[in-house]
Amino acid sequence: MTTTDLLPAPPPRAAARRALLAGSAGNLVEWYEFGVYGCFATVIAANFFTPQAGTGTGTGAGVQGGAEALVATYASFALAFFFRPVGALLFGHIGDRFGRRPALVLVVGLMTLATTLIGLLPTRADIGAAAPWLLTFLRVLQGLSAGGEFGGAVSLMAEYAPPGRRGLYGAWQSFTVALGLLAGAATAAALATALPAAALYAWGWRIPFLLALPLGAVALWLRTALEEPPGGPPSGPPAGSMAGPASATGTTDPTRTTGVREQARAVALGIGRIMGWSAAGYAFLVVLPSHLQSALGASFRDALLATTLVNLGFAAAILPAGMLSDRIGRRPVMLCGALGVAVLALPLLHLLQAPGTPAQVRVAAVLTAGALVGLLAGPGPAMLAEMFPRRVRCTGLGLSYALANAVFAGCAGLFITALATRTGNTAVPAHYAAAACALSVPALLTLRADDHREPLR
Repeated sequence: MTTTDLLPAPPPRAAARRALLAGSAGNLVEWYEFGVYGCFATVIAANFFTPQAGTGTGTGAGVQGGAEALVATYASFALAFFFRPVGALLFGHIGDRFGRRPALVLVVGLMTLATTLIGLLPTRADIGAAAPWLLTFLRVLQGLSAGGEFGGAVSLMAEYAPPGRRGLYGAWQSFTVALGLLAGAATAAALATALPAAALYAWGWRIPFLLALPLGAVALWLRTALEEPPGGPPSGPPAGSMAGPASATGTTDPTRTTGVREQARAVALGIGRIMGWSAAGYAFLVVLPSHLQSALGASFRDALLATTLVNLGFAAAILPAGMLSDRIGRRPVMLCGALGVAVLALPLLHLLQAPGTPAQVRVAAVLTAGALVGLLAGPGPAMLAEMFPRRVRCTGLGLSYALANAVFAGCAGLFITALATRTGNTAVPAHYAAAACALSVPALLTLRADDHREPLR
């Protein structure tokens, strides 16, 4: 491979902006749906996983049944995550072999179709036990498409990024995650405010899923007009046939080699670096609303308000964190986020559940929790893109992200809800996020100080 293969000419700014928009649009659709599903977890549980479907207003024995249905809802949620690695391999291969555009077009089309069909599904009261199975099947399709989305979108953004701005461009992937979650939470909050509980449980929950159709159509239109990043579709010898470059000290950096064994090591190291991001992100941003309701007795509206605030804190920190990582490196910014969650998660949750905590302190607590996750999510995409060469970038970074999310995010709702229900410990989400972030610190310490300055391979 020649030097020019490694260092393609920087793309025109207009093309880079179009790629950023097209990549971001699909992420927004994907995470809008996940935000909606998280916010409506208790409603979905009542309609699909409760044998005697109700309006969610019952008490007594219905509380235990509601907790069991919520666990079943999160089991469906987790199952979809375990299909993400399959999607990362499938669509990553397409992106690495045939180009970024066809992979990105396919994944946004599949995600839009599956999300829209959820809004049209008959409930358990309509067709019985087939309803939860149909919902789970559509969640599996979403898992496949989501698994391919991250690798393709981040590869596209990183490869189009101007010199010295990979952190910022990659941060847009995480920023549109925040926008999607915020859009999902805001839509759910608006419906909860506008509709009585009976109407919300009967048909109102369908509206946000059906809104994915026009959103997905716009994303599909943007992606069909995409051009491939500089250098065109990846080509050359099969992955695993080329050894990577040596570091400045003369030793081979395990995250900058391309042999099959080295790629596997890079995927494992990537998982370690983002496990805290995955666990804390889902514990705080997605699981929070149903946990506040089921474990702390909060109302649906109050839980949605808390979710909106934590996502605002998350969104506000992402782009500044990405830009800062372009200046000082990925390592210090991500370490700050991981250590912050490890130290502050439990005190912040205690502030939320303490009866005498002033409202402004509660607001500050949830904003802080979101911002700490943003410090991980801002530099994270660029950090992963820098770990893999072009010919395996979609697959490598997509698989790292999908596996980390399958284990530490997809299971978060199931684990937290089941353990909190069994033990009565309402601090389970904080312990979960703090432990995962503490375990990710050693992997983050392996980041090199100058990775953000080196060109993509």
